[in-house]
Amino acid sequence: MGHGGGGALSAELVEHLFAPAFGGEVLAQLGDSAAVSLGGVRLAFSTDSYVVRPLFFPGGGIGDLAVNGTVNDLAMSGARAAYLSCGLILEEGVEMSVVARVAETMGAAARTAGVEIATGDTKVVESGHGDGVYINTAGIGIIPDGVDLRPQRVVPGDVVIVSGGIGLHGVAIMSVREGLEFGVDVESDCAALGGLVQSMLAVTPDLHVLRDPTRGGLAASLNEIAAASGTGVVIHERSVPVPAAVANACAILGLDPLYVANEGKLVAFVPREHAEAVLDAMRAHPLGRGAAVIGEAVEAHPGLVVARTALGGTRVVDLPIGEQLPRIC
Repeated sequence: MGHGGGGALSAELVEHLFAPAFGGEVLAQLGDSAAVSLGGVRLAFSTDSYVVRPLFFPGGGIGDLAVNGTVNDLAMSGARAAYLSCGLILEEGVEMSVVARVAETMGAAARTAGVEIATGDTKVVESGHGDGVYINTAGIGIIPDGVDLRPQRVVPGDVVIVSGGIGLHGVAIMSVREGLEFGVDVESDCAALGGLVQSMLAVTPDLHVLRDPTRGGLAASLNEIAAASGTGVVIHERSVPVPAAVANACAILGLDPLYVANEGKLVAFVPREHAEAVLDAMRAHPLGRGAAVIGEAVEAHPGLVVARTALGGTRVVDLPIGEQLPRIC
């Protein structure tokens, strides 16, 4: 299970098993989506699978995740998502009403995101060989001219911005799955980020890199960017927006909010001269109202992420080994 958690074990699996077996320069990018040129057009291409349990949770369900997750992977390349595929693996015995609800939520999420589910496939497996419904989605979108989002463009001095409060999705899933109560209702932040990204690119196409911190949370995304760029990253813990409900849940369970999954947030590395204008544009968008500057890229400790604590000390924010919360997407 740890190999599917988005942390160090996942990276090992990809880098030492899949990448050597598959080969190819495009795959070597190892981004949220692949940037390819076809017929003179720059395209982003991505795929993801969704095996979340339970199928429905506060703030969304597996259908919303399947659409928004792939749209967001495309958006992290700066692309406007256009078309999605949908592969459904259904377990024998799942009620048609459940399948219908999943399909309806997928359709609604696609319309909200401005994409079309253009093709798909359905398979049925024997009872006991699935959790009701698994979904795979792939997507394509066009990358605008002048947009080049990849971690290798990060340089010391870049400002690190997160689009809002972190950890909501992971805590929402955990509260439903484990029957835990934290005194307040916690809803997933599941949302399509394409519109927010376009509002940021309208300020300047010269954003350096974007990531949506899903499995492994914000910590995993920052570590991946630091390692790929060869720069260090310093964040200020007091500046990281952590909703009170998430902070309380993590305190009770001994979790670090930096490692808890999100499904409707992004982290951006922005040239310092554009940071203030980009931050203003984010805060003007409904999905970026809670945007905050949380740190910067630095020359020191290349490849490492360091957090400045509220007490004035520092700690290394490592890449997680596996995953604190299994099966969150």
